[in-house]
Amino acid sequence: MVDVSSFRNAMALLGGAVSVITTDGPRGRFGFTASAVCSVTDSPPTLLVCMNRNSNSNEPFKANGVLCVNVLAGTHSELSGAFANKHLAMQERFAATAWTTLESGAPVMLEALVNFDCRIAQVHEVGSHSIFYCQIQGIRQGGAAEGLVYFNRAYHRLGDASKAC
Repeated sequence: MVDVSSFRNAMALLGGAVSVITTDGPRGRFGFTASAVCSVTDSPPTLLVCMNRNSNSNEPFKANGVLCVNVLAGTHSELSGAFANKHLAMQERFAATAWTTLESGAPVMLEALVNFDCRIAQVHEVGSHSIFYCQIQGIRQGGAAEGLVYFNRAYHRLGDASKAC
């Protein structure tokens, strides 16, 4: 059996794009930072997003039924930190950048590398996390030349002008 520490240390070496996941609806406006996002299928276009079940945002995301995956550009490491900060109020997190909406009504970050506006189609509970299966309702591409990835417990820029943050 693999212990938790060994698993976490190994997963730190699996780099991932950094996104701010947002929702709005009857339960309010919420957002968190995630690197556990991936494509499921292109027919219908579907992503999965993982969220810790102990998060205060977990139930509001489920109740609102919509979310936006805002993939961060290379310059957004501070914004990522703000949305990961459990002690920062939601209104302060959202005040850090400009927002709009698309089809679902979930907050769409204007400066994102790309936005995936989604309806939550299914939720599965596995261990400590909820897995949201999200059908994409709209896509908006930004103009940034670099993406932000999290690798070996640090942020890195990835793209034409790549350099460590």
